[in-house]
Amino acid sequence: MMVVSIRDAFDRLRFLGDRTPETPPEQSQRAFARLADYRDGAVFIGHYAGDSAWERHPNGDEFVMVVEGQTTLFLIVDGAEVSHTLAAGEFIVVPERTWHRFETPEGVKIMTITPQPTDHSIERPEG
Repeated sequence: MMVVSIRDAFDRLRFLGDRTPETPPEQSQRAFARLADYRDGAVFIGHYAGDSAWERHPNGDEFVMVVEGQTTLFLIVDGAEVSHTLAAGEFIVVPERTWHRFETPEGVKIMTITPQPTDHSIERPEG
């Protein structure tokens, strides 16, 4: 068991200001960190601006919380995109197997509790 300072962990990250769905892992790895193992996944943080690829988690729900800034989370629900804008202090639980992506024009500090594995898609998947 260990105590984790989220503030200190964010201080160690490097802001990624131009994230795209095609950003290779080696370019983005300094903007994200795995803080602790949790069940079949982990607690992660990230500090970035830009857009993510589509992703889903086949083995469980994902907890997504905005620590600082704002982001819009798009989910595919019954074949349609549904958007949720999240600001600092707000969170959402993304249901298991739900495709989702982030649009973050101004920058965000985000914390997730993410089950593994994670599926990714640059193109919009079928819902």
